[in-house]
Amino acid sequence: MPFIDQIKAILGTGRLNVSSRFALLREAIQGTMSDFYMARDLRTDKIVGLKILDPKKTAEFEARFKGLTKPTEGEISMLFKHPRIVETYEIGLTTEGEQYLVMEFLEGATLHSALIARDPHFEGRRVKFIRQAAEALAAVHEAGYIHRDVCPRNFILTNTGQDIKLIDFGLTVPAIKEFMQPGNRTGTPNYMAPELVRRRPTDLRLDIFAFGVTAFEICTYELPWQWGNTGMAAMSHDKPPVDIHKYRPQINPVLAKAIHFCIEPELGRRCPSMEKFLQMIRDVEREDGKG
Repeated sequence: MPFIDQIKAILGTGRLNVSSRFALLREAIQGTMSDFYMARDLRTDKIVGLKILDPKKTAEFEARFKGLTKPTEGEISMLFKHPRIVETYEIGLTTEGEQYLVMEFLEGATLHSALIARDPHFEGRRVKFIRQAAEALAAVHEAGYIHRDVCPRNFILTNTGQDIKLIDFGLTVPAIKEFMQPGNRTGTPNYMAPELVRRRPTDLRLDIFAFGVTAFEICTYELPWQWGNTGMAAMSHDKPPVDIHKYRPQINPVLAKAIHFCIEPELGRRCPSMEKFLQMIRDVEREDGKG
C-alpha cells in the first residue's frame, strides 16, 4: 500500500482503505444492496458497524430517480441523532469506489427474529416498543423523509431487549412530490400500503401503514392480512384487515383503535401522522387488560 494512502487512511481523508482502518470481526451480513460487518476501528479501538454498499445495486436503485437530486443513504443517515434511531458516525467512499457508512454497532436481534421466536422480552413491553418505533418514525418524517421500508427487520432490540432502534435508510427518499410519484414500488411486501402496491402516488402515510402492520404484529405475532413472500402478498391490502381482537381479545381498546387507524386501506381515512398516533396512545401503558 503506497505511503500516501496509508496517511490518508490514518487521517480519515481521501478514500477509505477498509483493511487499514478496520478489523472485521464477523462474517458479513448480506442485505439487499449492501454488506454489514461488525468491526473494530483501529484508530479508536471502538466496536462499530461498517456498512458497505454494492455499487451496481445502488446504481440500479438510484437510476429510478434520474434527473432528481437525491441524497445518498449515508447523507440521510447522518441527519439523525435520536435515541430511537441508529447513529451514523462517518460516510464516504472506499478505495474500491463503494459507498460506506460507519455506525453505532447494535448488539441484539432484529424485531423480526424476536417476533418469530416469541421472545419473552415482549411481555410487558409491547406498548413501549410500539411507542419507541413511532417516535423514531416521527423523527424521520419531521426531517422531511419517507423511510419506505418500515418493518420488523429494520428495528433492532437493544439494551438486552429493553428497547428498539430503527435502522436502514437504503430506500429512504425526500418527502416531496418528485419522489412520491407512482411506479417506485419498493419495500417489504407484507407491510406495503395499498397505494404503493397499486402504483399510485404516495406520501408519509405509506410509512404509517407499514408501521401499523408492525404494531399489529408486535401485539399478536400475526399479520392483519394473509402472509406471503412476494409482491402478490400485498395485493389484498386494500381489503379490510383482520380485527386485532381476533388474536388478542383483551387488547387495550385505545391501542387497538390507534393501530387500526394506521392500517386503514383507504388513504383518506388513515392516520395522518405519527404525532397523531402518539397522541392517541399517550395514556396507554399496557397492550391488554392482564396487568
